[in-house]
Amino acid sequence: MNLTDKVALVTGGSRGIGAATALRLAEDGADVAITFQHNEDRAAEVAGRIKAAGRRALTIRADSADPEAVTEAVDRTAAEFGRLDVLVNNAGVFLVAPLEELGIAEIDETLAVNVRAPFAAAKAAARHMTSGGRIIHIGSNVAERVVFSGFSAYSMSKAALTGLAKGLGRELGPRGITVNVVSPGPTDTETNPADGPNADTIRDFTALGRYAEAAEIASAVAFLSGDGGAYVTGAVLAVDGGFNN
Repeated sequence: MNLTDKVALVTGGSRGIGAATALRLAEDGADVAITFQHNEDRAAEVAGRIKAAGRRALTIRADSADPEAVTEAVDRTAAEFGRLDVLVNNAGVFLVAPLEELGIAEIDETLAVNVRAPFAAAKAAARHMTSGGRIIHIGSNVAERVVFSGFSAYSMSKAALTGLAKGLGRELGPRGITVNVVSPGPTDTETNPADGPNADTIRDFTALGRYAEAAEIASAVAFLSGDGGAYVTGAVLAVDGGFNN
């Protein structure tokens, strides 16, 4: 995918799928900004690898629960790099709990980070993007199929991204800006490691019998970010190893 001289912002880009995505976009030629909340050292490490790929890097501390911080991160990226072509809404919270343990505070946090932040970032990004702009939300396979209990809040928040992508895809389409969702299945990250206590059960739900590597999710994002994704909008691209077959 040729992203030479494009500019991308990946929220939550210091680890996991976010870090893999930031690095893949840099390898494809983009200058990349990432947001992080806590671990500055990890963010600096990802930035160093982006620079090693010959691209410019920017790290921005931002709490995705704060819509003003999200908006400022988008605006700062465009200001420092001179443009914004790709927004990847990756930052999220993974709250799993029984219904009885879910209070309004937990619901509010989940929706603030997993839904409101992507909306705020997309709204800010649309002000800077021209034709060819790409907005990509990182969803989840559990938005479509929930096989374990305790996922009500999380699956609800990820399902909302589909509606957001379809609505924004229709609204921004006349401007040549696409909006899509990449929906990963089980992916080997710190949040859901391939050697975790429930990994064998989770793995058996996939058709391929394995977890994805974060780089495989990043490849799908790279496809939608490049010329190959120019005629794809309002869509959900499942990268789940057949989990939802």
